[in-house]
Amino acid sequence: MRRSFIRMPSINKRIAARTSWKRYIRQNLGIKAPRGLGWVTNPKRALYNRVYHRTSVGCMILPMLLLTMLFATRALIK
Repeated sequence: MRRSFIRMPSINKRIAARTSWKRYIRQNLGIKAPRGLGWVTNPKRALYNRVYHRTSVGCMILPMLLLTMLFATRALIK
C-alpha cells in the first residue's frame, strides 16, 4: 500500500486521550478488552484506524530518512 500523508503529533490530543473520564473508569474497574478485539467492541473505529495507520507515515520518518541519505552519500564519496 502506498503511504499518502504524514501524521503530525498533537500534544493537546495526547493529553486529552490520557486524561479522559472513560479511560479512568476503564483502567480502575478493569473493564478492558484484550488487544486485537477492536473489531468486536467498535468495528467502525477499528477499520478507520487500520486504514489510517497503513496509509500514513509518522513525522519522525523524515529526519531518519535524511540522516540515512546523508550517511549513504558520505560513504560513496570516500
